Amino acid sequence: MSLKTVLILLGLALATIFALVCVLLTRERSPRTCQHLPPEQEETEDGQSLVFADLTAEEMSQVVRYLQGHLGVPLVEASRAEPSENCIAWLDVQVPAKAEVLRFLDSGGARPPREALAVLYFGKQPEPNITELVVGPLPRPAYHRDVTVRKYGGKVPYHRRAVTGREYAEINALIHRELRKAPLFLTACCESDGTDLVTLTTAPRGFKSGDRLTWFVLFHNVAGTGYYLSPVGLEVLVDHGDLHVSRWQLRKIFYNGRYFASTGDLEQEFVAGALEVVRLKQPQADAVLGSMKPRRPPGPPGPLQFEPQGPRYSVRNNHVTFQGWSFAFGMNPNTGPRLFDIRYRGERIVYELSLQEALALYGSNSPGGMSTRYLDGSFGIGRFAYELVRGLDCPYTATYVDRHYLAETDTPKTNQNSLCIFEHDSALPLRRHFSDSQSFYYGGLRKNVLVIRAISTLINYDYIWDFLFHATGAVEVRVHATGYISSSFLHGRGTDYGNRVGPHTLGTMHIHHIHYKVDLDVDGQLNSLESQDMEYEFVKDPWSAQSTIERPHLRRERLEKEDEAAFPLNVPLPRYLSFVSPNPNKWGHPRSYRIQVISFAGKHLPTNSSMERSVSWGRYQLAVTRRKEEEPTSTSIYNQNDPWTPTVAFADFINNETITNEDLVAWITVGFLHVPHAEDIPNTVTVGNSVGFFLRPYNYFSEDPSVDSADSVYFSSEQEAGACGDNPLACLSSAATCAPRLPPFHFGGFLNL
Repeated sequence: MSLKTVLILLGLALATIFALVCVLLTRERSPRTCQHLPPEQEETEDGQSLVFADLTAEEMSQVVRYLQGHLGVPLVEASRAEPSENCIAWLDVQVPAKAEVLRFLDSGGARPPREALAVLYFGKQPEPNITELVVGPLPRPAYHRDVTVRKYGGKVPYHRRAVTGREYAEINALIHRELRKAPLFLTACCESDGTDLVTLTTAPRGFKSGDRLTWFVLFHNVAGTGYYLSPVGLEVLVDHGDLHVSRWQLRKIFYNGRYFASTGDLEQEFVAGALEVVRLKQPQADAVLGSMKPRRPPGPPGPLQFEPQGPRYSVRNNHVTFQGWSFAFGMNPNTGPRLFDIRYRGERIVYELSLQEALALYGSNSPGGMSTRYLDGSFGIGRFAYELVRGLDCPYTATYVDRHYLAETDTPKTNQNSLCIFEHDSALPLRRHFSDSQSFYYGGLRKNVLVIRAISTLINYDYIWDFLFHATGAVEVRVHATGYISSSFLHGRGTDYGNRVGPHTLGTMHIHHIHYKVDLDVDGQLNSLESQDMEYEFVKDPWSAQSTIERPHLRRERLEKEDEAAFPLNVPLPRYLSFVSPNPNKWGHPRSYRIQVISFAGKHLPTNSSMERSVSWGRYQLAVTRRKEEEPTSTSIYNQNDPWTPTVAFADFINNETITNEDLVAWITVGFLHVPHAEDIPNTVTVGNSVGFFLRPYNYFSEDPSVDSADSVYFSSEQEAGACGDNPLACLSSAATCAPRLPPFHFGGFLNL
């Protein structure tokens, strides 16, 4: 090898080494692409949100021990208690009065004492009743006070209590004992001895206060499928109002359009050949209507959303922060998800945002279906928010949070991973513009939102509860309905009440109406309500006065009384309806938040119905009232089993008080009519089955606050769009190498059933 060749190779080697050193030095100076960001720092929270926190499992246990030792009456665990005994029904946190909380949060006042609300069923008393006690202070209780009369104006009658698991078990045992009296009929109608038939409760239970008579609908049960789609045509009316289980009895039997006094009478009619029987085959698991088992082998995985540098939000205890947003979250065991102290850029927008009730009201030509008006809060919207399935119910990499509850037991239960929090890329621009005139540029911002979600399974239906926080300062509330439809046995003119969806299955029409409480505090507690809408005015054109122009103009109106602010269901709302502050923005307009309702609600129950007052919140798609501590909720879980004398009637809240410069609450109803059809088999899909509302800033700011987002994109024709330093989108190719190491899939949601 010549000296010249050696020198050339040596030079090339030195150049290569120099280039590598430069690259390495450059990499050391620039941030590592996959380095996780520190969680978003909480500015002033310092544990203050714990004033709203749900009870911990330990606090629940302490309350139970206190009650067992300080009431002077025997308490039986609710899972074993007979109606004639005393038990602890459920516990929840007692949220302090708003004035106390705000003194603590905003003015440096003392932290309010932490207390629990305990609900007890006192069946072993001369006058059985439901009693509500506030127990405190936590974590070491030392006192309790009875708040029942103060809250409800008197004692709560015992018949209004929810049906417990023990009560359902006793009812099922009674039904199956009675079914054994009709063996020939059961063999003919259902290829059954009765043991493989399951019951579905209806509600309410009777026709007048004090009744506890419930229709139960019977279905074929096939393991691993939704029995709700396999009715056998048999329904039974059970009287379970007596405190002594031995006195309960079947009052009526319904089969295929006919009513009978007892199962013995039903059997007699069948044996005599006087009963028309529809002979059903025992359904097979591979052919049953309700099977959700996959029909194809797994295909390639779909898209996966992940955060290249870790979550951009922070969750600490019950407190969440995200890009200017902060709020506290919780779960009422009955009414479900609730949020408190929602702030944007440090300013409180909403003091309380909480689900109040979910009504499902059915039609049918069978007694069970036609009498069903489920008020799901009485069953337990929060209690039955089970573990979420990672990667399907929520993104795989979401943050999952456990929830604790105590209901019908003396031992706290945990629904693991039953609430999720995640940032969601909506695959849609929040805003964008491509300029093709005068100057050439592109500007935009992705629509990323923070989502907090829970999903409740209430017998057959699954409700997906979403709360979304946008970069614009808007809050979105949304509910999707899925799960199984409820059905009746198809007979007679059944299709007047729905569609046939199987050989003998009628998908029964029903409405879903959902109610929310929104305690807005827009730039302070004192707000007014303003509507804005459009009118056309006809004017001569001002430049020639020879032609007429139809000119839209804005009609503004301050609504001064509660009666003016109660907007009936299915009547058009003003297109703009806002909570307004006395204070102006930079441009002189009142700082406001607009309420925008997205709903397709069915018709409300007629007001002359004997039970309408129990759901009178459903009269209104929106009602605004003055906030009162004595009106904390729009309904009561006790309304389900006595809707004829409701414990809480929302209609009484609206009494024409002034709503100008007051602390106001918006009560919002959303919903839809559902007429089940073939495509609801096996399950109702979420597509098209979502409703909700927005809380949107309206002149609250001086400009769209999302302009400050670090995610904003802008490049012009004079820039290199592919330069990572100028365009964040150009950095995504390297970020894609940061796919996270996913935790192994695990699901423990069946453990607490």
